Amino acid sequence: MEYSKILAALFINTLLVVAPLVVMATDPDPLQDFCVADLNGVPSVNGYPCQPSSSAGDEFLFSSRVTKGGDPTLNPNGSNVTELDVNEWPGLNTLGVSMNRVDFAPGGTNPPHIHPRATEVGLVTRGELLVGIIGSLDSGNRYYSKVVRAGETFVIPRGLMHFQFNVGKDEATMVVSFNSQNPGIIFAPLTMFGSSPPIPTPVLAKALRVDAEVVDLIKSKFTGGY
Repeated sequence: MEYSKILAALFINTLLVVAPLVVMATDPDPLQDFCVADLNGVPSVNGYPCQPSSSAGDEFLFSSRVTKGGDPTLNPNGSNVTELDVNEWPGLNTLGVSMNRVDFAPGGTNPPHIHPRATEVGLVTRGELLVGIIGSLDSGNRYYSKVVRAGETFVIPRGLMHFQFNVGKDEATMVVSFNSQNPGIIFAPLTMFGSSPPIPTPVLAKALRVDAEVVDLIKSKFTGGY
């Protein structure tokens, strides 16, 4: 009996130590100063395998990728994302950070989406953007929003649905950072109506409380991707 109590106490103490670490966990901590990604390797828990330090040089610490954005008018959403995660900047490997630049045409939007592996902090560098964030069921699906102007910032908690919409008359730009080298992205419209293979129409019709014809019409808008 006494032995069982000791085991129970040890188990509880272990949970008290480990649980906070699990809750706060993002990318694993690096075990060296840097680990420039070998993008030809197979990613493991902590990222890509490392290139030999002798072949890394100095350039892995620097990038000019986000100095220029793409043309947002070429995308049906009126926005263009210039990604700067580990796949574009191998020097980020194992460091748990990444960035994006997003350019918006007037009326352009970065559609409702989530980042499953990262919290996002954003800085609007040009124009004005309506930033919307939707809480989970715990918050009653509360919708938080504000028009964020050049020089102002915002934060998106990890895993919450959010969007940005250019409410100005001119183009807008924001730069965002993530506490993950590969934050991931799940676009709500594409996930629901453009998955491969597709979600059965009766499922979506029931969930959205619309006719099957409406679902099929929306699906047809996403056959070419995003």
